[in-house]
Amino acid sequence: MSNYVLSTFRFRVDWGGTRIGFMEVSGFSFEHDVIEYVHGAMAESVPMKSPGKPKYGEITLKRGIFRNDAEAMDWFNDIKIDEDARRDITITMLNEKLEPVMIWEVRKAWVKKLDSVTLKADSSEAAIETLELCNEGYTQRMA
Repeated sequence: MSNYVLSTFRFRVDWGGTRIGFMEVSGFSFEHDVIEYVHGAMAESVPMKSPGKPKYGEITLKRGIFRNDAEAMDWFNDIKIDEDARRDITITMLNEKLEPVMIWEVRKAWVKKLDSVTLKADSSEAAIETLELCNEGYTQRMA
């Protein structure tokens, strides 16, 4: 086991064969529904609890907007007319040598929400877009 904690500022996102630069990725959460069961012959009235169906959080990606790059908007529009527009996505955390450390493989993702740029006259910030992705689950593993 290493004696240092992993950093989160080096990562890459691969979607549909394209490697895209993002400034932030969030939303990796894993949860199970809870199945509760009580019957009349139980000695205690405390319900038995068992794990139910798994739930996976929606993933949020943030990136700068570049001239002539409409890939996010194209993907958002494609899903309305083509069920096959869902994509498998791989998000890889990298170490200081840019080697994979942790990998998330996201299944059948699609853009649920696309927040485009916020315009502010008194700011010199980069133009940022935010994508919220629904998915059909993901796995997380050490590389």
